[in-house]
Amino acid sequence: MRAARRTLQRLGLAVWLAGCSSAVTREGIVLRDFDAPRKPPQTVSVQVGGGRETEAGYLPQISNEVFTAALVESITTSRTFSRVIHGGRADYLLQVTLISLDQPAIGANFTVKMEAAWRLMRSDTGGVVWREAIKSSHTQTAGETFAGATRLRLATEGAARNNIREGLARIVRLDL
Repeated sequence: MRAARRTLQRLGLAVWLAGCSSAVTREGIVLRDFDAPRKPPQTVSVQVGGGRETEAGYLPQISNEVFTAALVESITTSRTFSRVIHGGRADYLLQVTLISLDQPAIGANFTVKMEAAWRLMRSDTGGVVWREAIKSSHTQTAGETFAGATRLRLATEGAARNNIREGLARIVRLDL
């Protein structure tokens, strides 16, 4: 009887975690507190790959569209570049490829780990100015957010936000 109850509890928890999953949002990833120390006059175009859509009932994922929108807004607000050019010829091309997203399935505190490959290239020559794999993480505790699905989404958004923060921090240190 105890084993059956434990199995039902685990099944209920799994359904609760999966059934309530929600997609990662642009608003949750955008940097709100990053300001580039210098304001370069160059423009940038952004490409993101490697993301995945969140499927109903599965762990929240980061889509290319959401990460692109958050990255563009973060660059614009922080003035890491003078502006972001969509579909046109910018001074630089920033490519970010989402490599891995490590998410826990269960626990009180959720720590999500993320890795993305960043590459900045000159648009006129195609020459690589900088490239680096950036690892980031974020922990969301049960004390901060009780609902497991929400806690996991917030931890995932935090890991992506921290990845953008670190990527832009490294770009502003470059001599462009």
